[in-house]
Amino acid sequence: MVLAEIANAFEQYGFFQVVNHGIPSSILHNTLSAGKQFFDLPAHEKQKYANNPLTYEGYGSRIGVQKGAILDWGDYFYFHVLPASIRDPSKWPRKPVSWRETMEEYSKHLSKLAESLLCAMSMTLGLAPQGLRQSFGGDINLSLRINFYPPCPQPNLTLGLSAHSDPGGLTILMQDDEIPGLQVRYDGNWIRVKPAPGGLTVNLGDQIQIMTNGIYKSIEHRVVVNQHKERVSVAAFFSPGNDTNVGPMMELTSPDRPAKYPKMSFKEYRSFIRRRGTQGKQVLQSMESSTQ
Repeated sequence: MVLAEIANAFEQYGFFQVVNHGIPSSILHNTLSAGKQFFDLPAHEKQKYANNPLTYEGYGSRIGVQKGAILDWGDYFYFHVLPASIRDPSKWPRKPVSWRETMEEYSKHLSKLAESLLCAMSMTLGLAPQGLRQSFGGDINLSLRINFYPPCPQPNLTLGLSAHSDPGGLTILMQDDEIPGLQVRYDGNWIRVKPAPGGLTVNLGDQIQIMTNGIYKSIEHRVVVNQHKERVSVAAFFSPGNDTNVGPMMELTSPDRPAKYPKMSFKEYRSFIRRRGTQGKQVLQSMESSTQ
């Protein structure tokens, strides 16, 4: 029953919420708390970890950055966790002092959950249990992005995060149970996602859509802001290695269902979408149409 529900969720919506995931509530609380403590630091302290424009690691602010007629409204801290070889220790904050231990503990639990989800997804597709996992290459890359959305005096003129789909494989989002902000696009409408207490939101990225030859879909989503309350969320991105070539899996193609997407490395795909800019899912759709 659970596998059927997972298959339906990813075929129809591209996301679902998972409860009873095995991650202790204390770890969830500590992770959100550590993120908030960092954003509460003085500006000069946060700027010590300013975003690296080449790797995107570190602290950044998009408050007041204009996207067309809409302003972005949020701060973020992005950093690599796994494999350890791609970490930049200088970008891991020393304050709060619990940061490193907390993030490593949370990431350890997340990795187990991601492995279980990929196994379940493979089985729903009729693949070997490790089918999707093997398509990610040797080491799965795990990066975390902690988002902070302060109260906004004019929320109708802003978005915490503009509409997009995630370029990677699998995203696991932890958000404040009491202050929803995530919206997903379904049937042309924006649907607000109310967090399940203690639950995590799982959504598919573009690489899974490519691997499954469009059977499973990445989800276009955005974040709206709140006029009265701040909001913190933690997004975990599981992606193939930069040099891993990703294309539709052979088992999921046939003469009646030819490959819809060209094969390219994850690094090439990220460069491609950065050149094109944030356009919802139009970039991925343009790749599909070009191979028809």
